[in-house]
Amino acid sequence: MPIFDPFKGQSAGYDSPATHGFAIVPDDAAELTALPRGVILGQSGDLAVVFQSGESVTFRNLAEGIVYPFRVRAVLSTGTTAADIIGVY
Repeated sequence: MPIFDPFKGQSAGYDSPATHGFAIVPDDAAELTALPRGVILGQSGDLAVVFQSGESVTFRNLAEGIVYPFRVRAVLSTGTTAADIIGVY
C-alpha cells in the first residue's frame, strides 16, 4: 500500500526536513559528491570543514545527534575528531 504524503508536489526549502542522507568520510583531498543542507555527527568531537564558499573552519566540541545546518563541500580528515558523520539534504 502506498504511503500518504500530504506534502508531495511541494518544493522543499532550506528549512524543510531532510529527505536524503549519505555517509561522509573525512578526506583532505576530495570534495563531497553532494552538497548537504546539514550534517549530523554520530559521535561528538571536532569537525573541520570547507564551506560552500570555500572558507575553511574547524568547529570544536560539537555534540552528537544534532543536525548542524552547515552547507559544506568537504569535511577534512585533518582536524576532525568526530565520527559517523552523515550529510543530509
